[in-house]
Amino acid sequence: MLRHLMIGVVSVVALTLSTAALAQQNQFGTAAEAKAMLAKAVAAVQADKAKALAMFNKGEGGFKDRDLQPFCFNVSDGTITAATMPSLLGTDVRTLKDKTGKPFGEEVYKAAMEGKITEVSYMFPRPGETEPVQKVSFITKVGDQGCGVGYFP
Repeated sequence: MLRHLMIGVVSVVALTLSTAALAQQNQFGTAAEAKAMLAKAVAAVQADKAKALAMFNKGEGGFKDRDLQPFCFNVSDGTITAATMPSLLGTDVRTLKDKTGKPFGEEVYKAAMEGKITEVSYMFPRPGETEPVQKVSFITKVGDQGCGVGYFP
């Protein structure tokens, strides 16, 4: 009887710990999910740019999933037209620096190429945190917009 009770307790503890680990793992989007969202964002911009940018900014239409959300900028002058942080709207993407001082915005701007997805790495805090960790954004060009979606590897 005691043996069965111990097996039951161990099973409950293992299930609880694995559920907590799974919840932590699912807290952030994956590389595959970021690429899929970027493909969806490209299709939305091609269909109706103004509507797509508005949805990106509001996180509507499936364009906000945990920490995944598209951002865009004008390829002509770098002006941010959609952002995960509304305070960045209207800012020149080329001026952005990460928490270590790396000017990653210039890399993001140069990475926007039609028909190609480029990765740009930089240091950025996870949502709700202050310490920067590695973040990777997939960037492409669609019409007159450079768009990307970042994730934490």
